[in-house]
Amino acid sequence: MDMKEVRAIIRPTRAGRLRDALRAIPNFPGVTVWPAEGFTAPASVTKRTVRDELTDFSPKALVCVLCEASMVDAIRDAIFENCSTGTVGDGLVWVIDVQATHRIRDRSQL
Repeated sequence: MDMKEVRAIIRPTRAGRLRDALRAIPNFPGVTVWPAEGFTAPASVTKRTVRDELTDFSPKALVCVLCEASMVDAIRDAIFENCSTGTVGDGLVWVIDVQATHRIRDRSQL
């Protein structure tokens, strides 16, 4: 089975909306979310304010989904549609090839 890991950095305020959208995807396998902090690359922000300079790190959420390759587009689209505010700092999505996955309970390979 061709497995992928879809990861995204999103605004924490969008996590509930994203959860609902992911649950609506048929056969959705599940998601893990971690609290994270980060900042946008300074070169991509043209107008930095004093507040930006004093608060480099802003709260984010790291979202991780292990799924079959055929589900990547639906998951990525759900992230785009539910996590975009149209402003700098909305986050990133990336996809990683997964070599193997094993269920801890019975050591079975997925």
